[in-house]
Amino acid sequence: MLKIRIVFFALLYVMMAHSASAQTMKQIRYLSGTDNVHTVNWDFWVTGGRKAGKWDKIAVPSHWEQQGFGAYNYGRDYVTYGKNFIFHDEKGLYRHQFTVPKNWKGKKISLVFEGSMTDTEVKINGKLAGDIHQGAFYQFKYDVTDKISFDKANILEATVSKMSSDKSVNNAERLADYWILGGIYRPVYLEATPQEHISWTAIDAKADGTFRSNVHLESLSKATNLQVEIKDLKGNVIANQKFPIMAKDSVKLIEMKVEKPLLWTAETPNLYQVTYTLWDGKNKGYQSQDRFGFRTIEVREGDGIYVNGVKVKMKGVNRHVWWPETGRSVNAQLDLNDVKLIKEMNMNAVRCSHYPPDRSFLAYCDSLGLYVLDELAGWQKAYSTVVGKKLVREMVIRDANHPSIILWSNGNEGGHNKELVDEYKKYDLSARTVIHAHHRPGNAINGIDCNHYEDFYSTKKILEGPNIYMPTEFLHAQDDGGAAAGLADIWELHWNAKLGAGGFIWDFADEGIVRTDFNNVIDVNRVNAPDGILGPHREKEGSFYAIREIYSPVHITMKKLPADFNGTIPVENRYHFTDLKDCRFEGKLITYKQPYSEEAGVDSVLNLKINSPVLAPTQKGNVQLNLPSDWKQYDALILMATDSHGEEIYTWTWRIKSNQALTAEILPLKSSTDVEAKEDSVNYILKANGITAFISKKTGLLVDLANDYSMKLAFNNGPVLIDGQSELKSAKRWQDGKNEVVEFMFDGNLSFIRWTMRPDGWLKLDYAYNMKKTVPYAGVSFNFPENYIIGAKWLGNGPYRVWKNRMQGVTLNTWEKMYNDGKAGIGPWAFPEFKGYFSDVSWVQFNTVQGKFLVATDQEDLFVRLFEFYGISGPKGYPLLPSGDISFLDAIPPIGTKLALGINGNAAVNGPAGELNQMDKRINRTLYFYFGTPKGEKENTQFVMPKVNVLTD
Repeated sequence: MLKIRIVFFALLYVMMAHSASAQTMKQIRYLSGTDNVHTVNWDFWVTGGRKAGKWDKIAVPSHWEQQGFGAYNYGRDYVTYGKNFIFHDEKGLYRHQFTVPKNWKGKKISLVFEGSMTDTEVKINGKLAGDIHQGAFYQFKYDVTDKISFDKANILEATVSKMSSDKSVNNAERLADYWILGGIYRPVYLEATPQEHISWTAIDAKADGTFRSNVHLESLSKATNLQVEIKDLKGNVIANQKFPIMAKDSVKLIEMKVEKPLLWTAETPNLYQVTYTLWDGKNKGYQSQDRFGFRTIEVREGDGIYVNGVKVKMKGVNRHVWWPETGRSVNAQLDLNDVKLIKEMNMNAVRCSHYPPDRSFLAYCDSLGLYVLDELAGWQKAYSTVVGKKLVREMVIRDANHPSIILWSNGNEGGHNKELVDEYKKYDLSARTVIHAHHRPGNAINGIDCNHYEDFYSTKKILEGPNIYMPTEFLHAQDDGGAAAGLADIWELHWNAKLGAGGFIWDFADEGIVRTDFNNVIDVNRVNAPDGILGPHREKEGSFYAIREIYSPVHITMKKLPADFNGTIPVENRYHFTDLKDCRFEGKLITYKQPYSEEAGVDSVLNLKINSPVLAPTQKGNVQLNLPSDWKQYDALILMATDSHGEEIYTWTWRIKSNQALTAEILPLKSSTDVEAKEDSVNYILKANGITAFISKKTGLLVDLANDYSMKLAFNNGPVLIDGQSELKSAKRWQDGKNEVVEFMFDGNLSFIRWTMRPDGWLKLDYAYNMKKTVPYAGVSFNFPENYIIGAKWLGNGPYRVWKNRMQGVTLNTWEKMYNDGKAGIGPWAFPEFKGYFSDVSWVQFNTVQGKFLVATDQEDLFVRLFEFYGISGPKGYPLLPSGDISFLDAIPPIGTKLALGINGNAAVNGPAGELNQMDKRINRTLYFYFGTPKGEKENTQFVMPKVNVLTD
């Protein structure tokens, strides 16, 4: 059903234009292309910048900068360069010839622009089509019936001014924290209707089945009837009624009743189609159609936002209309992909920041299910009342019938013209509530406070009342900060507070543009535009999956299997409308691939059948697994939840075997020798099975390695305690059975280091420390050159890195990655990043230009830090890293947030998970090292190793 719905609505507008009889429905003829992929070349002249002063060709729709014309500006350039700065203000002159079908004679012909940046003057055959349109994000049209020729080609001329002649338009749209571009970037087309027709409708369809609609009529010559027919998506007629209308009627309010309609919510996006037909006696006249949903939206002041009588919490994100190659000129497939990505994060809402989106995006929100805040532009300054009234009308008339839109947003962060608040209901029969998406206290309106970027503790205070609190921006996701970091704590506040309505993370994707003036590099204007949970081409950062877990409506908090686990997994249903019996659960018992396997991933699987629990929305209960008697022989347990549409909600994993048991499985080797132990003036030297380790007598650190069968590895200078002070007080060497042991005792934070060489060549390291203070991280480090690394394989959580306050979104598996230098924000957008902090690691095998080496641990909860990286860019990378190159840690730092140049390095303000680590207990840990590739059971007969290798010797 989901796939059918997607295909159906992808073709929505084409169907509306072409599926019915040309005599009774609106006809459309595109003069431009239909989107950024399917374009039509027009003649073009630009007055400034690249290719200025000559006629050329340009693809329409598009931004002219992306076609190699004009010059670029970022909206914050006025801040960056100061009072003396002037924006590029070139104009684009468009010219295009077109013909009109002769059978359109006698019809009303309108010329429609879906979006043009910014002031647009239009002429048809040398005659002005109407007033210059001001406002870049709005659909506008002209009646050009009397200007069209049917006997020869017509000439369309459009002059588009990048900067508006109205300062309030520039203030609202151009002085903004996003790329500001120029051009006709959405489609242009002709509409033909009979003179007597329906111009537009406004629908109010309530959850009780009440259907009301204002039907706006044009040029009626006599009294007639209006037939209104409502069908479900299967084509079944569920209501049909005729209403008398008079010639003088310009609008007709009709009311009908549908018994027990299927209701629209973000979880159950049930849609209907209404067909309006004007009758001419016994003959059908003009018809128009709309898609809509039955739902009731209520803002109950002092309580919450209700959909169909149920309080809902917004799990939302801000989204710009954007694609790197084409800017704000996009297509329906991109819109569909974005809606699916938002829903994949288990989100249920989107804010259209900071302007209304393409129609297809709203259609997909309707059909797939997202709550929408549709926003009038006004980044931090508002439109004048004169201009604003026109643009509110254009936005609301276009968008009012989308059931996904639950609130109108009257501008952003101070860009609120309060004189416009009452304009929305003039065109919206359902009279949706108007909000102000603001960033300063004291701007609540209609019982909703939307204050931006409050922290955990100020959020807690605001939720005490008196207003509903729904931050329309929070946890700014620049670089790798914000977004999911701290989200779990703040989301719990909203979920459990009466006045908590959830909120909207800033933002969906990095706004990086392909610069046609700089060899097509992607430019995010450094710190200004890399604000996304995803990269410019929708590359998924770590927060994407962490959000998916945090916002999962199947809410599971069990982190480890209890000792007496009997198959019972506690669960909370955090859907608003869906019983968990409508979801599907699958369990698996699995074993993992081992280090020397050719592959990563799972080695064996036993599927478990699970009956979905009957659990109503917001209730708590259990998922029950029927475990076989030998279930403890497996490495881990997997539980996957799937929604009623067949889409994965989330997959959880739990360890069954301890790290000690897993390590015991990989330690045994077929080959071994006696252990040799000796010492010189500076080192203890331990050797077995061809592997030699040099341990410093002065420090107890590994200082060098050697291998009889391969190159020596440059892994050394560890374990260095990454914080604290210690002083060596004694060292001794002894034999323990077949093993040789060297032990160093210390005064201070480090208690001891003990090295044990086994006959099979495994080098065991035991150490203990006690920090006795609050620290960002704790553990030990070693050195190894980053540029020697080829890749890594590990058994642990992955494949993404974590922070202390963003531990979610990773699952236990045997993962393998090639080295990359991925950097969230500025690129390269290579995810998952190779470098970072990785959690709950059992073992990790490094593949290097010097060979492989393997590290394993007996204890749980080991973090492995890999090389130099940052979470947030700044004068220095933030948070600061431990010393060394590779670290084995028992605690890692949280990450804060960033907005432009402002780094909030105090992650604790966003909740308890962001607090530093209180290390007040002694830590004991064991690591095992194998340096090289173990000797196989068979002798190597493939080649003879050269005695001298010119590349390494």
